[in-house]
Amino acid sequence: MVDNARVVVYLMAGFLESGKTSFLRYTLGQEYFEIDGNTLLILCEEGEEEYGEELLKRTNTTLLTVDDPEEMTLEWLQEADRKYRPERVIIECNGMCPVSKIEDMDVPAGWGLVQKLVTVDASTFGTYIANMKPLFMEMVRNAELVMFNRCTRDMPLASYRRNVKVVNQSAQIIFEGEDGEIDNIFEDAMPYDLDAPVVQIDDMDYGIWYVDMMDHPERYLKKTVEYKAKVLKPRGFAAKEFVAGRMAMTCCADDTTFLGYICRSPYAPKLTPGQWVKVRGTVGYEYTRAYGRKGPVIKAEYVEEAQAPQDEMVYFN
Repeated sequence: MVDNARVVVYLMAGFLESGKTSFLRYTLGQEYFEIDGNTLLILCEEGEEEYGEELLKRTNTTLLTVDDPEEMTLEWLQEADRKYRPERVIIECNGMCPVSKIEDMDVPAGWGLVQKLVTVDASTFGTYIANMKPLFMEMVRNAELVMFNRCTRDMPLASYRRNVKVVNQSAQIIFEGEDGEIDNIFEDAMPYDLDAPVVQIDDMDYGIWYVDMMDHPERYLKKTVEYKAKVLKPRGFAAKEFVAGRMAMTCCADDTTFLGYICRSPYAPKLTPGQWVKVRGTVGYEYTRAYGRKGPVIKAEYVEEAQAPQDEMVYFN
């Protein structure tokens, strides 16, 4: 993302009929989104919803449609920049087109991507994630906001959140139903006892615990947790620090990532990278250079060698 751009660029992505146009049409009409200059709205698809002429005129918005994102060459964008002199550009694209192509395309000097948003139709999400998971993962990978709409409380919303968080830990995720935003989706979904003297995290529940502690560290602060993990010792860590975590499959066997939390223990110098251990420790919350922000840090009072689980991979479904 770019700060202090002459022309700010917003990228809106989502599969067909996921609510992109409805969201943008609503947002364009809001006072907080008003600007003095011109807005250039580039559509890479024509959906069911349309933008009204009155809204476009009132918001100083020019709408351009391209049949194929490949048409948005640097020369094409430069011509649009000269002709319409926008202060803001919004690109609405179909998730069937690899979003990375649009994120990586050459743009006129002074243009800068400031925000990427993704809309998801929760009622069809299960079908998309089962059949087009790589496309979805690419779509949300760098998004700042992922909004699930058409949600109901009987949907596995906690699972939907985990599918996003495994590839984009910093994304803000919103669930919208008929009556507005749905929150507290994890309240009845915890497979472990948060009130136990030691919160035991089973192998199969690692992903649930990892995402929930990331999103709600206040629930775990000063609690004692116990879990099995693999040791990672990144370069630059202090002698008594290590990361205890698990490999997670994001979309396929060739696309995995390591998910773990920083641990501190006098036993750390004796640990070997790749070794499996059982960790028991108290959860704190502090800024560390490794996170680049505040995050959970486990003060481990107990670390012992452990057998690798039968399936070492964490799956988000």
